[in-house]
Amino acid sequence: MVRGRISRLSVRDVRFPTSLGGHGSDAMHTDPDYSAAYVVIETDAEDGIKGCGITFTLGKGTEVDWSREGRGAPGDSGCPKCGVGLVGQAGGKACLEVTCGHEILQKGQVGKKEREKQMLAQGYPAYTTSCAWLGYSDDTLKQLCAQALKDGWTRFKVKVGADLQDDVRRCQIIRDMIGPEKTLMMDANQRWDVPEAVEWMSKLAKFKPLWIEEPTSPDDILGHAAISKALVPLGIGIATGEQCHNRVIFKQLLQAKALQFLQIDSCRLGSVNENLSVLLMAKKFEIPVCPHAGGVGLCELVQHLIIFDYISVSASLKNRMCEYVDHLHEHFKYPVMIQRASYMPPKDPGYSTEMKEESVKKHQYPDGEVWKKLLAAQEN
Repeated sequence: MVRGRISRLSVRDVRFPTSLGGHGSDAMHTDPDYSAAYVVIETDAEDGIKGCGITFTLGKGTEVDWSREGRGAPGDSGCPKCGVGLVGQAGGKACLEVTCGHEILQKGQVGKKEREKQMLAQGYPAYTTSCAWLGYSDDTLKQLCAQALKDGWTRFKVKVGADLQDDVRRCQIIRDMIGPEKTLMMDANQRWDVPEAVEWMSKLAKFKPLWIEEPTSPDDILGHAAISKALVPLGIGIATGEQCHNRVIFKQLLQAKALQFLQIDSCRLGSVNENLSVLLMAKKFEIPVCPHAGGVGLCELVQHLIIFDYISVSASLKNRMCEYVDHLHEHFKYPVMIQRASYMPPKDPGYSTEMKEESVKKHQYPDGEVWKKLLAAQEN
């Protein structure tokens, strides 16, 4: 039932200068500013109901220059290709037959109450990417890794792909710190071609990574399949999906056996329904879902999907974990809650997308207080 008519719609370009500290830096994006196209829809309902939505970008993506959409150079840090997620839901029949999806959800009813209690008590397992951005110095990496270990983190991801010897040194540092028993993942952010990915990971295999994330272009499904086949003997899985914008691409990745870990992105896919279609397909193929959540509000959004996946769809935590980055949560009205390196179920109503108005005003580009100062300093 519609509770009111739309009375106001606002779209604001909100950017955070994360590039100043090297936060979010990787082999493809050396100086990203984590940003969001922040949309608020208000209604004339007496209860003041409103809806808030976010599309995560890397700065320039929020300009939404449609004439260049999809044609930015892959190495252009923050180009629209690397951030715009304003993709509508595709029409037509779902990739899974309705009966198949219904069957999965029916089976998910078994033990559902017990899994709900487990989530409320223990939360959903997470891994951290915050320790090892590519732009961090060795000292920063060591400091953040030591603190993460004190805080109970057991799963770590390191950015790789720009320089092999540099990767070897940094991976050695982090593996020495976390020890052989803790989980290490690697992320190349699309940097390599297929032969290069296989050769590079053969050199990094000694650090025992669970997976290599986005080893090549996210559009190259058969390339991922070839890399996957080559790395199986090394015990390294393929993780990808954060750039996939619809369920059809995921269907092809699954059918081609091109990944061992599926990474939905709550903003990239069009709507909750599109994400749920992918969760159902992942269950059908028995591939664990380990969401991407490095960005503005992505942790807040994806927590709802991943907890639902465990309770109602996958019913398993084997090889499953959700990414966590310790950046920008203070700007949200209902920030994600992490305890014992796990996502605790949100108890506030809604989808956790509402940002604090003070934060939006300060970081609105280019007229917010933060950007006025930074841009003035650049001119001088």
